[in-house]
Amino acid sequence: MGLNCGIVGLPNVGKSTIFSALTSAPAEAANYPFCTIEPNVGIVNVPDPRLDRIVELIPTAKVIPAVTEFVDIAGLVAGASKGEGLGNKFLANIREVGVIAHVVRCFDDPDIIHVNNKIDPAGDIETINIELALADWDTVDKRYQKQSKLARIAKDAKEAAALVPIYERLLEGLGKGLSARSIVTDTEERAMLSDLHLITMKPVIFVCNIDESAIGQDNDYVKAVKDIAAKEGSKVVCICGKTESEIASLDTPEERAEFLEAAGLEESGMNVLIRTAYETLGLRTFFTAGSDEDRAWTFRAGYKAPQAAGVIHTDFEKGFIKAEVYSCEDLFKYGSEAKVKEAGRLRIEGKEYIVQDGDIMHFRFNV
Repeated sequence: MGLNCGIVGLPNVGKSTIFSALTSAPAEAANYPFCTIEPNVGIVNVPDPRLDRIVELIPTAKVIPAVTEFVDIAGLVAGASKGEGLGNKFLANIREVGVIAHVVRCFDDPDIIHVNNKIDPAGDIETINIELALADWDTVDKRYQKQSKLARIAKDAKEAAALVPIYERLLEGLGKGLSARSIVTDTEERAMLSDLHLITMKPVIFVCNIDESAIGQDNDYVKAVKDIAAKEGSKVVCICGKTESEIASLDTPEERAEFLEAAGLEESGMNVLIRTAYETLGLRTFFTAGSDEDRAWTFRAGYKAPQAAGVIHTDFEKGFIKAEVYSCEDLFKYGSEAKVKEAGRLRIEGKEYIVQDGDIMHFRFNV
C-alpha cells in the first residue's frame, strides 16, 4: 500500500480548496469542473502534541516533525470507468495512493456550481463508489479470464483454482457496486489479490466539506454521510474548507490559535484529517530526542526494533545491537530522562521488540 492519501470527489466539491489549506500551497481552485487535471502533491507535517511536550522537557537545537503526503486528484464523474470526463487519468492516479480521502459537499451555496445541479451527499458517494467498483470489475474480469484458462493447465492448476472462486465473488459483488474490501475480508485472500491494486480495496475517509453554520454540529448532509460511513466501517472528518483556508493564510501560530479560539474550535479540522490519514495508512511515530535534535520518525505498525532503526539509516538496521526505549508518556509523567531511568522505566530491547507508537528510542549499532 502506498504511503500517501489521495483527495478525491466529484468536481467542484472543494477538493483543491482543502488541499491548499492542508499544504498551504495554492492548488488552482475555481468554480468550474475539472479545475484539477494533473494531480497536485503536497508533503504536510503531522501535528503531534507529544513532540511539543518532548521539546519542552528535552530542549534541542532542531525540531523535525513526522510528515505524510497528500495528492489532489482530478474530479470524477459518472461514466469515468468508461473514460468519461478525465476518468482514465483519475483512475490511474488513484490506484497509486494508499488511502482515499473522499470529499463530499455538505453545504448549500447557489453561487457554487454542483456538477449534478443538486446537493445530495448520498448520491454523490454512490456515483463515485459505482465508478470505482466498475473500474475494479474490468481489472478483475481480465485477470479472471486469464486464470480460468490457466486452471486447465496442469502445472498452474492449483494456484489458479484457488484464485478463480475469489475472482467470481468479486465480479458478482463489484457488478452490484460493492467495494472489494467489503467482498473479500480474509487477510490471506486479500494478500492473494494485492497485485491487482484494486481501488475499492483501499480504506476510505469521508471528508464532509461544510459551511461555517455547521461547524460543531451535524447538518442533515453530514448525518447522511455518517450513516453511509458507519455501514462501510469508514471514518468521517468534518471540515469547513473556507474557514481552513483563512486559517492557513495566517502567518504565525499565535494568529492561528487566536482565530481558532474566536471560532470556538479546539484545533484545525486539517489537523484532524492529517492524523486520521496517517493512522489509516497504518503509520505510527517513534521519537529520538537530544540536545542536537528532537525528531518524530514514521514507521509502519508492527515494525520490530531493527526495522525502525532502518528508518533512520540502513546502517542502523544492518548493525543493530540493542535499543534503549521508554515511552513518551513516562517522560511526561517523570519530567526528565534521568528520572525515567531512576524509576526503572527505561528498557533495553532486542531484535524481536515490536516498536510502540510514542516510544522514545536510542539505537546501539555496529557496522
